[in-house]
Amino acid sequence: MTDSFAAPSPCMNTLYREHSSWLEGWLRSRLGDRWTAADLTQDAFVRVLAAERSNSLPSLREPRAYLLTVGKRLLVNHYQRRSLERAYLEALQHLPEELAPSAEQRWLLLEALHALDELLDGLPLVVRRAFLWAQLEGLGYACIASRLQVSERTVKRYMAQAYEHCLLVEL
Repeated sequence: MTDSFAAPSPCMNTLYREHSSWLEGWLRSRLGDRWTAADLTQDAFVRVLAAERSNSLPSLREPRAYLLTVGKRLLVNHYQRRSLERAYLEALQHLPEELAPSAEQRWLLLEALHALDELLDGLPLVVRRAFLWAQLEGLGYACIASRLQVSERTVKRYMAQAYEHCLLVEL
């Protein structure tokens, strides 16, 4: 059996058994949706398990506090994802019908948008903007600098920061 398919440790089993319903209840009270709360609870424990396997899980003297932090981050990601979806669907409504993508193409585009959003998560907004303008709109550094009202040298620094972030996320 490979390490990626190894059974969770006994402490992970205990953590899940003792705290998963509490976390799910907390998420449900914030979302008003038990199915999404259940999904986010599972995502939280997948992240905790991944942290344990990579030896980056801190000592959990207060497991609920740790799970609450993970849950809050997942909740923020969930709302950001919904906002991104709404903005995308709204933009589609303004397209002429003959240019509108099919349902399958919309789904693929949404998945790509989510992946890009997740990849750039953690970058300062100004760095994300510079990177997206360069990559998606093909703008040059001078144009980006003008839009952001910064120097070209600053734009170069932003782009280096964005590329470095993307490379580190991919590792």
